[in-house]
Amino acid sequence: MPTRAINELLHSLSHSYKSALRTGIKDQQIPLPITHIRALKGIHRNTNCTAQSIAQRMQRDKAQITRVLNELLEDGYISKIANPDDRRSQLLRLSDKGMKIFTQLNAIEHKANKAMMANLSDEDMRAFIRIGNTMIDTGTAQ
Repeated sequence: MPTRAINELLHSLSHSYKSALRTGIKDQQIPLPITHIRALKGIHRNTNCTAQSIAQRMQRDKAQITRVLNELLEDGYISKIANPDDRRSQLLRLSDKGMKIFTQLNAIEHKANKAMMANLSDEDMRAFIRIGNTMIDTGTAQ
């Protein structure tokens, strides 16, 4: 029988990971709120990224995302280019400044992952990933 309920374990795991990321972001003096960071990551991952796709991915109101994107644009973290498939929208890209932050974020995530996996064997990690994916797939199917 587990010593912790699954909801407590998942909450603690998520909290621990987010705390490690926040510490890394603070240590690296990244001057952006989490919403801005999530938007940068979304832009990097999606080559056909638009404001609408970011709003959907982040499950936020388009007006809120537009404000975030305008701030990122004003601060030089992103740029906009014409969307060849839709004249009504623009594609978003990371600028050099945005790419520098993205690279720092990757290093922070790698460090947090490494620390959290330090006492786990490869077999443990494979099992964790398999179980986690099964739980995600089951949870989204309902």
